[in-house]
Amino acid sequence: GATTRVNYGLDKVRFVSPVRVGSRIRMQATVVAVTEVAGGWQLGVDQVIEVENQSKPVVVAHSLYRFYA
Repeated sequence: GATTRVNYGLDKVRFVSPVRVGSRIRMQATVVAVTEVAGGWQLGVDQVIEVENQSKPVVVAHSLYRFYA
């Protein structure tokens, strides 16, 4: 029932290692928090971006999104 969706921003971002041109990447995202705010809800989402055949992630981030009714 949300009428307005807002990418509220990034709370934390770490660029752990570079990505080579032509690399295959994937992102895993997990909702870790849902908080009520004035007029709606805020979601905290942890995101990890990985490169195929590489043991270490390339980006680790925590994003915030808001949904208003």
